[in-house]
Amino acid sequence: MKRALQLASAFVGVIIGAGFASGREIVQYFTSFGIRGTAGAVLAAALFAFLGMSLMRIGSRLRARSHKEAVCAVSGRFLGALIDWIIVLTLFGVGVVMIAGAGSNLEQEFGVPFYAGAILMTVLVYLTALLNLERFVLVIGGITPLLILFVVIVSVYTMATWNAPIAELHETARQLPTTLPNWWVSAVNYVSFNIALAASMALVMGGSEPDARTAALGGLMGGLGVGVLILLCHLSILSRAGQAAALDMPMLKIVGDLSPVLGTLYAVVLFGMIFNTAAGMFFPFAVRFAARNTPAFRIVLAVTMAAAMGLSLFGFSYLVGYLYPLIGYLGLFLIAVLIFDFVRFAVKRNP
Repeated sequence: MKRALQLASAFVGVIIGAGFASGREIVQYFTSFGIRGTAGAVLAAALFAFLGMSLMRIGSRLRARSHKEAVCAVSGRFLGALIDWIIVLTLFGVGVVMIAGAGSNLEQEFGVPFYAGAILMTVLVYLTALLNLERFVLVIGGITPLLILFVVIVSVYTMATWNAPIAELHETARQLPTTLPNWWVSAVNYVSFNIALAASMALVMGGSEPDARTAALGGLMGGLGVGVLILLCHLSILSRAGQAAALDMPMLKIVGDLSPVLGTLYAVVLFGMIFNTAAGMFFPFAVRFAARNTPAFRIVLAVTMAAAMGLSLFGFSYLVGYLYPLIGYLGLFLIAVLIFDFVRFAVKRNP
């Protein structure tokens, strides 16, 4: 159970990054649909649980060392190659966004120049990715409980001080901008985007666990954990639909209203969440092209992160608004493969 909890915490840590911790993703995908976004959060929780379990089990069953071998094994050469490159582009694209998010976070909260925050994140991720995989899983999972604690505190606070009529909040929230058409497409797109984002690391983490049941349990619990955090974060922001929801970092605003000291501390935790996701992107990206703990791996990682830091100068908000939904639609190919593998595996076990 302890190992399953470690894998679950790491899975949550890979998915919960800058967009989620700031609240910006939640507004775009859930709160902008008002109370209907709550149904979207429940749908997302169920999908995350199933897909997290599937990814970890596949990784363990195939002893995956990179996502490419696992994806090709379950989907065939042609479709596997397509999904492989979707994942590769997702890893790099989201990694760029995370470095940009680090620069924006430190610049907004502490007045640190954007480029300094981007450089700091780049160096931290590079050094962490050189650790062995077990240490890497522990580093990612170790930061996650801080975010969970903050989300729970904020949720209790907002629920206790919720004094506006739900119908009024619903209508106010529906005025918030989003690039998605309706609540259920938005929920599926959000899950698809995050599964494309987390698939590579989840497969590698599953491959490090020889017991497929333990790996599957870790993925299941991690997926449910993500779903619960989405629901709590959505309800917190919905309760402040006329205030914090319109800001770039609504959760930071809510925490700051609760206590300026906690607001500053949350900004630090937010930086940690950005680190979580960035590390979870660049490590498997480099593993895709070179075996870890080799000179080639270090070169690929260094070149990739230098390029990502340069591209991060294009900015954070625009990329979150348009790049994420695009990746979500592409990620539907991966979800289809995971469902097919689940059905095929179930049929083999129960002919």
